[in-house]
Amino acid sequence: MTAEPPLVLDIDGTLTRPEGWGIDPRVFEPLYEWDAPIVIATGKAFPYPIALCHFIGIPELVVAENGGVVYPGDEVFFTADREAARAVVEDYRAAGYDLGWGAADTVNRWRETEIAVSLDQPLEPLREIAAEHGLEVIDTGYAYHVKDTDPNKGEGIVRIADHVGIDPADCVAVGDSINDVSTFETVGRGFAVANADEAAKAAADEVLDGVHAEGTLAVLERVRGTR
Repeated sequence: MTAEPPLVLDIDGTLTRPEGWGIDPRVFEPLYEWDAPIVIATGKAFPYPIALCHFIGIPELVVAENGGVVYPGDEVFFTADREAARAVVEDYRAAGYDLGWGAADTVNRWRETEIAVSLDQPLEPLREIAAEHGLEVIDTGYAYHVKDTDPNKGEGIVRIADHVGIDPADCVAVGDSINDVSTFETVGRGFAVANADEAAKAAADEVLDGVHAEGTLAVLERVRGTR
């Protein structure tokens, strides 16, 4: 048994700088040295967490797109169909709105199961159109995610845990948003960074004093060697 517990980590708001964008480089070394599986569970498109694992130098264990894509290391599982989300985009644009990311739209270019809309775009028409297609919209604080109502991060974590032979009850998670609620409900100990939204704070076992990566680094230091 390793000294450290398995980790489940969000990216935006959790591994980032206090300004909110860009990975805080201080997280790289402790994660590289962590002697237990690390699951990156995020709302970002699948290539982003894969690249993060690659550049940190840790095994690629990923829950992406809020549970829509799950990668336990050897096979990619898709738990939702992007076609409905694409239909929402078509109707949203037909109503005169835009996704807000510009022509290249690197936010959505590699998404497989959902669509993300910029927070500066109108929310209520997006919710109404999504509901017509049987989808939901969640506000993660960084984007509006148009997604299937069923998949979530927690279910993806369970799939990975089963695959790699760890118990979710042994895992420690850090997150900051409503999309981390299912994570906190799945793992043994959940920590919300101080900048977390109210849903994440309510679901976490503890709300940290530190924001963004400051809070995460404090958790890593606290739980290192506790098993």
